[in-house]
Amino acid sequence: MQTLNTLDDWLAYCERLHPKSIDMGLDRVRAVAQRMSLAFDCPVITVAGTNGKGSTCAMLEAILLEAGYRTGVFTSPHLVDFEERCRVRGDIVSAAHLVTSFEKVEEARKTGEEISLTYFEFTTLAILHLLKEANLDVVVLEVGLGGRLDAVNIIDTDCAVITSIDLDHMELLGNTREAIGFEKAGIMRAGKPVVVSDPVPPQSIIDHAAALGADLWRFGTDFNFSGDKQQWGWAGRGRRYAGLAYPALRGANQLINASGVLAALTALRGVLPVTAQSVRNGLSMVELPGRFQIIPGQPTMVLDVAHNPHSVAALAENLDAMGFYPCTHAVFGAMADKDVAPMLARVGPLIDKWYFTDLPTPRAATGEALQAKWHAGESRSDVTATAYTNPRLALLAAIAAADPADRIVVFGSFYTVGGILKGGLPRLQAKHLAS
Repeated sequence: MQTLNTLDDWLAYCERLHPKSIDMGLDRVRAVAQRMSLAFDCPVITVAGTNGKGSTCAMLEAILLEAGYRTGVFTSPHLVDFEERCRVRGDIVSAAHLVTSFEKVEEARKTGEEISLTYFEFTTLAILHLLKEANLDVVVLEVGLGGRLDAVNIIDTDCAVITSIDLDHMELLGNTREAIGFEKAGIMRAGKPVVVSDPVPPQSIIDHAAALGADLWRFGTDFNFSGDKQQWGWAGRGRRYAGLAYPALRGANQLINASGVLAALTALRGVLPVTAQSVRNGLSMVELPGRFQIIPGQPTMVLDVAHNPHSVAALAENLDAMGFYPCTHAVFGAMADKDVAPMLARVGPLIDKWYFTDLPTPRAATGEALQAKWHAGESRSDVTATAYTNPRLALLAAIAAADPADRIVVFGSFYTVGGILKGGLPRLQAKHLAS
């Protein structure tokens, strides 16, 4: 019998437990959760969507912390270390605390008839157990994939938030926005608020809310925002915020995410009241690595986990708004099942040199395969591309080729950005400044 002492031991064990990496359905994970009596006696906010989930969770957490609440947050995936997936009262949890919860899951799944769990199901149950034991005032749960059949959905929500809907994970969720929207809508609960921050949501979401009797809050109908270059304001049902500073998370799309956050908090104000000052402070201090994260230095570096056409389009707009750079270098790695052609086409006009990279997972496309896809769709003769075996080597090549006034963009999979952050936050210093 294998001895499981460390978090790494448990994670390796979980990877071998189930024949499939993704096995859609809630029966198995719900059965183990029932054995563990997993439920929360505090409000739960569940966040689903294609893009913007992590930012939404981070803003909710920041504001609620400023309001004095004991918060627990579950997000996925992580950038560098697994422990990033769980934060309690604003702090990343320790590996030792997680090990205790892994042991509880293992004990429960082997009590009576043994139940097989996927890596995500097992780890989700462990984090939910840790959060349950943490004596919290509010829990924020990010859905990993879809919504209706995601392991997170075993927990009933007090407020559902659905961010943007776009085409991603189509082999599992469907190949239209309507089909994907229906899967995301599965996190709604009858009589509970559901905030939809997508400005043009699929009709399937609207219809499901009506059929279920959920309290629908729609962007542009039940809440909205306005702003100028200095400040912005929000208005929703029975509440307004004026003269807000822009969120610390960069990018124009963050105002849509922040608007959904304020709608959710307004919908829950009867049980989780927050002051306007908590909103201001929370939004001004929120941090989330890898979301249009600009690293000052020479050259400037941008880190972004944009990994589907919708998020890459937002990245391209944000890069364009940064102003002129003589040369933009791009380090890019992605999963093999991603539709990379439209991503490369959308951001391509802004990129002068590409550095494609392998990633440390069997699901990833090789750097050479990505380079071939780029070459098939690229018409500019002045753009170069090379391939590397890992993100760090790709970045080093970009740094060696870059001038101080240039810009380096690292984007794609969480593995791409995580591969750069693994050694700590890089601070670039151009060659002529290093002496």
